[in-house]
Amino acid sequence: MESSSSSSWFIAIVSFCVIFLIRTIFSTKTTTATLPPGPPHIPIITTILWLRKSLSQPELFLKALHTKYGPIITLRIGSHPAIFIADHSIAHQALIQNSSVFSDRPKALPTVKITTSNQHNISFASYGPTWRTLRRNLASEMLHPSKIKSFSEIRNWVLETLINRLKSASESESADSVTVVSHFHHAMFCLLVFMCFGERVNDEIVSDILRVQRNHLLSISRFNILNVWPRVTKILLRKRWEEFLKLRKDQDDVLIPLIRARKQVKESGLNNVRSVVSYVDTLLELELPEEKGKLSEDEMVTLCSEFLNAGTDTTSTALQWIMANLVKYPHVQRRIVEEIRDVMGGDDNGEKKEVKEEDLHKLPYLKCVILEGLRRHPPAHFVLPHVVTEDVVLDGYLVPKNGTVNFMVAEMGWDPRVWEDPMEFKPERFLKDETFDITGSKEIKMMPFGAGRRICPAYNLALLHLEYFVANLVWNFDWKVPEGGQVDLSEKQEFTIVMKNPLQVHISPRI
Repeated sequence: MESSSSSSWFIAIVSFCVIFLIRTIFSTKTTTATLPPGPPHIPIITTILWLRKSLSQPELFLKALHTKYGPIITLRIGSHPAIFIADHSIAHQALIQNSSVFSDRPKALPTVKITTSNQHNISFASYGPTWRTLRRNLASEMLHPSKIKSFSEIRNWVLETLINRLKSASESESADSVTVVSHFHHAMFCLLVFMCFGERVNDEIVSDILRVQRNHLLSISRFNILNVWPRVTKILLRKRWEEFLKLRKDQDDVLIPLIRARKQVKESGLNNVRSVVSYVDTLLELELPEEKGKLSEDEMVTLCSEFLNAGTDTTSTALQWIMANLVKYPHVQRRIVEEIRDVMGGDDNGEKKEVKEEDLHKLPYLKCVILEGLRRHPPAHFVLPHVVTEDVVLDGYLVPKNGTVNFMVAEMGWDPRVWEDPMEFKPERFLKDETFDITGSKEIKMMPFGAGRRICPAYNLALLHLEYFVANLVWNFDWKVPEGGQVDLSEKQEFTIVMKNPLQVHISPRI
């Protein structure tokens, strides 16, 4: 019985491979001649080899291909070509000059459909009315300057909590050093939880939210195999499917009660006069044009999860990289302190312990440090894939309709044709260009937040958080390498590109 069943599955899989091979051969005849160059393609086998490489530093593989074939290359992964761009001018041509054509997303894979409620979030939604509605809601209701300012009190509370945690850790931990990344992540997460749900939830609930979000982020790559012939994997890999679905259920169990509690507060009219408008408040009022109805709880869970992840991991990762460089290069740290002292008046030991948000625009060198941190250590080395909605010629090559286009963010920020000594940490380079545009509207030199219509809508909020926390961390503490230690800038891939060896520092109150 078992032998007969195994034979049937083997025949089915072989038949599927033969059909796929025939389709691929015939579908590539009209396009391969004009596609960007790339390595030879063997249907099925190339995809398997790529999937194996993608598990271990795909950038090294892609960099080697770009060195051999040029700044725009093609890989055949599945039924549509995947194009990789490592050149800033070609990226500008695509994302700015042809923005409408390059603004769509790939059709969601089976696991992505579940985690995004069938692409009902800003990151993965297809380019159209639903995406515009979701993005407009976030931009106008949460990211407008007046809305951002309404959260200044909670930012101050999070800052005070972070400073107290760091001070306590520096006084109690052994080896005269503190591993700071967990403190950074906790601070950013608490801030985003408040912005999302409008309440200071207790530590137990914060821990529950953090647990389900981290479990989802750090294990999601394990489930990529489920997208290969899902009808087969749902049988052969049933336990892994169950594990994946449990991750989503855990999110529902933790986030839905918070959404319902906020809804009850709004409906009861007991909202505190001083309370802010949270992200959930805006979602409860939102109606989608294509569905002609309000969001389901499942869709709100997806959007809240996106809000928490996008604002926490990227910012805490960037914060750690920036502070690592301030420890490694003490002269940069001293210059920030001197600039703050000039703005604040008096000395470090005076009464002004907090750098206010309204002071940040007076600190140009601080802004240069933040930009240099994002250039040298972008939290994501790729933006999410784009899909073209029609055939388009890019840099003399055909990008066919439904082809995916990937942009190598780190490579653009390290391009020696654009940046002198690109692998060095030199904030001064941005002093020469006081009007540097992080959006890349006129020219893309780096794109840590993406560019064009799909640029991260919260980039201004991220910059504010980085400036505010870096300024206050160096104003309150002196950051040094522990005795006998060093700052290792090696990288590893998690949800973001993090420090392979987390930053350990000796911190002391600045007197």
